[in-house]
Amino acid sequence: MSGPTYDRKEQFQQIQSGLLPGEQIIAVYDAVGAGTGFIGLTDRRVIIQDRSFVGKRYAITSIPYSKITSVSVVSNKSWGGSFFSTGSIAVHVGAHTYEVEFRGADKSHHVHNVILHQISRPN
Repeated sequence: MSGPTYDRKEQFQQIQSGLLPGEQIIAVYDAVGAGTGFIGLTDRRVIIQDRSFVGKRYAITSIPYSKITSVSVVSNKSWGGSFFSTGSIAVHVGAHTYEVEFRGADKSHHVHNVILHQISRPN
């Protein structure tokens, strides 16, 4: 079995340092654009680094899969192209939406599929 996928070792280590007992990392991907630093996926939750706070502050937000209502592929193109032609996803948690943009559609595809798998599992 292969280990977790990640872009930057320091982001992986930051997620690793906050794991709960028995929790396993699936992937940690660097994000591009304003606001989000990275997204981490574990077997229990999604972890997002949000850098949009005033005063150069940031938050590490943990979202249990059970609280995610949906996950979306975000695109400014029509649906005529490939479903994953974009590198962005949106994670919907109640009334809040976290949008994350990646370097490459393969990462958005992986994140989307992991989250969809986790939120689609029967309780």
